Amino acid sequence: MDVLVIEPEFSSISKTKLRAFVIAHPDNKAAFCAFVNRFTSEASPETFDIPKSNADIEEVEILIKQKLEQLKMS
Repeated sequence: MDVLVIEPEFSSISKTKLRAFVIAHPDNKAAFCAFVNRFTSEASPETFDIPKSNADIEEVEILIKQKLEQLKMS
């Protein structure tokens, strides 16, 4: 016997509840797509090249620390 699962309106629930729903229903493609769309639409468009030297790695660490400080202040 199949169990009927009533899906929430994915666009209206919080990210936390959407994530929990996806974890509880890993085969639900609609929920997964809603989850990916929500998180990618809110992601920063900033991209960085892969560090190629120790100096590049240090620069990335500085940028990460600066970004974290900005987030703390907002």
